[in-house]
Amino acid sequence: MPRSPMARTVLTTLAAATFLSSAACGVGGPGEAKEAARTGKAAGGITFRTLQLKPVFTAYVQSVIDAFRRQYPDVRVKWEDVPGEGYNEKLVADAQAGVLPDVVNLSTDSFQLLGDRGMLADVTRLDPRVAGEYVPGAWEQFKLPGKGDSVFAYPWYVTPEILTYNADLFREAGLDPDTPPVGVEQFFDYAEQIAARSGGRYSAFMADPKGRLPGDWQKMGVPILNGAKDGFVFDTPKAVEWVERMKSLYAKGAMPKESLLKADDINQLYGAGKLVFGPGSPGFVKDVKQNAPQVYAATRVAGAVTGRIGHIGVYAQSLGIRKDTRHPDAAAEFAKWVTNGPNQVAFSKKATIYPSNAVGLKDPYFSDRGDGKDAETLARAVGAEELKTAALDANTPVQWTNQVGDAVVREVQKAIKGEQDAGTAVRKAQEEANRLLVDAARK
Repeated sequence: MPRSPMARTVLTTLAAATFLSSAACGVGGPGEAKEAARTGKAAGGITFRTLQLKPVFTAYVQSVIDAFRRQYPDVRVKWEDVPGEGYNEKLVADAQAGVLPDVVNLSTDSFQLLGDRGMLADVTRLDPRVAGEYVPGAWEQFKLPGKGDSVFAYPWYVTPEILTYNADLFREAGLDPDTPPVGVEQFFDYAEQIAARSGGRYSAFMADPKGRLPGDWQKMGVPILNGAKDGFVFDTPKAVEWVERMKSLYAKGAMPKESLLKADDINQLYGAGKLVFGPGSPGFVKDVKQNAPQVYAATRVAGAVTGRIGHIGVYAQSLGIRKDTRHPDAAAEFAKWVTNGPNQVAFSKKATIYPSNAVGLKDPYFSDRGDGKDAETLARAVGAEELKTAALDANTPVQWTNQVGDAVVREVQKAIKGEQDAGTAVRKAQEEANRLLVDAARK
């Protein structure tokens, strides 16, 4: 599923989209670390690393640490916060040097970087009864292929996908704002009508193939991996149909031309009334409210386009425990403390994020729809409701690395521009994706 872009301010402060670099995919680690065993007493010094939370969230994080210390006076917590730039490279270097923090902030992508190298402790061993405390869609994300039901990180804050759109432009295009699209094919039908009616004054959506894949294919019922999860099988008529529709819509002006090859400022385009569908993020709605109040007044929110899946995936941050930490009790209790319901709710009220903690998600703050007219309030409620049924099969598979995504997009872009036919593009994309998968398995 495409990862929902958050508002620029949240991306800057939370760095929720730190993607796995192609260089990191081939970096080797020091081998399987020996897993520490709990002693039954939380004590000792641990290091806690977060990703670009200072200075905006310094007071919040420090208050969580201070409250934990009062509860566990025998534990010392050293908090370090690092910039988002080069984060994955730093993780690799620390893993190689044997100096990973005891508790480390990981995205679903950087989690894979350490998990694949056996550097993370199994949470189901550290806390056998903790699984039920988290939203299933978030909990499932931190499993690893071939490792059964083991989970290798505590889910932290999450971001769901929603649908945002300009109701005024909907009406102008002859569409009913009360009937947003629910499937990819219907979304494309709406986009075609928007292109036909807009006269080039505005577009329907951003092309952004890397952001849309493999999510759109999953929503259309396209299988991404074989049953053994060791090969890509998306070369299907439905995937070819998607490429053909994108090519047609691109030619008709349903997407800004430049959005096929580079990341435009979607917030600016939507805020200027040049785009019907905005980013699928509750954080984006807050950004529009602050920077484009006139467009905000016309902004509607609805459940994400889910198609045949019928539910959304979830993009989650997590807290991993260093597998050979000297103080597993302290590290586990601290990670569980940071990710408990009250602490996640408090964090969510300071940033446009959501708890992965099931109890936290039940807080009335997330279900309150106000008078039903304010888009930001509705976005928060819609996102929270969707998180309750988020599921692993709607998430981007861990095998779909940054390298795989780039390889698929290169072929798709050629087809959308008319440089090769759709069938050839999908076939070549699958061949290259499988080559990368085999290469990664050899390393």
